Amino acid sequence: MAQTFEELVGMQRAADEAHARVEALREQYGSPTAQKWTETQTETYETAWRAWRDLARDAQAAVTEYASAEGQARSEVEADVKKAVRHPGPGPGPGPGAPEA
Repeated sequence: MAQTFEELVGMQRAADEAHARVEALREQYGSPTAQKWTETQTETYETAWRAWRDLARDAQAAVTEYASAEGQARSEVEADVKKAVRHPGPGPGPGPGAPEA
């Protein structure tokens, strides 16, 4: 699990990138109910979906563990991580006791 805030950000970024891959495949392949996917398409999509699911699960578990270890509210840590991923700025992200931006 993540030991630092920066590791949490990295984990969330990886999960977001995996999700983007799943969305790109959905767009590329179209709906499986409108047009039957090939076996390769199905396997590719399912592999990407599992990767996203696993990365998101691990990121969420790490946020929970980190928040508990730091004595912070889980929801606040999660919001800080998502903010750092979506709006990266100079320097490291907020840590325990960091002022709100």
